Amino acid sequence: MNENLFASFITPTMMGLPIVILIIVFPTILFPSTNRLINNRLIAIQQWLIHMTSKQMMAIHNPKGQTWTLMLMSLILFIGSTNLLGLLPHSFTPTTQLSMNLGMAIPLWAGTVILGFRHKTKASLAHFLPQGTPLPLIPMLVIIETISLFIQPMALAVRLTANITAGHLLIHLIGGATLALLSISTATALITFIILILLTILEFAVALIQAYVFTLLVSLYLHDNT
Repeated sequence: MNENLFASFITPTMMGLPIVILIIVFPTILFPSTNRLINNRLIAIQQWLIHMTSKQMMAIHNPKGQTWTLMLMSLILFIGSTNLLGLLPHSFTPTTQLSMNLGMAIPLWAGTVILGFRHKTKASLAHFLPQGTPLPLIPMLVIIETISLFIQPMALAVRLTANITAGHLLIHLIGGATLALLSISTATALITFIILILLTILEFAVALIQAYVFTLLVSLYLHDNT
């Protein structure tokens, strides 16, 4: 069991070629577009959830920030769907890879920062030096604020990676413990199986919450710079 603990985090290959791109593209099939005047219930529920989420998330933005609505909604749908698909047995979760999460976090963070320096130059520079700072502390505070600015995309990526990876590891460990206890004590195995079911339900919630938190933080960075 210990030898295969991290096997689910290895990038899958087919004939020696990585198929992670196909896995990343696959969630787009789950959100079909339709030209019908009256949609079925599944598409109607999807559109209602997207509309409600976008309305809540973009309410604080000005018209310039609301131009990012499509990108942010695509981001939350992509992260949420890949997290949920990763909970299926023998599946691969792209969001457990720090490199991929950094690939999402850094361009979005950089876009918000560049937008802030372009349209709100004085306000963006003012973040590096709070008002009323004593003169001897100015160099130290500028360095601290600069570090905190550049650590934002790393915090975004690490938070998503750590939460999804920890959940997968817990499910793997408790599932292995349930199988091992089945031949020793049926009652104990039943208790661990119930814990496994509850943990799986919790992971479904975590998968959606982490997608919302990632997108919400990007939205807040955008709000600070527009």
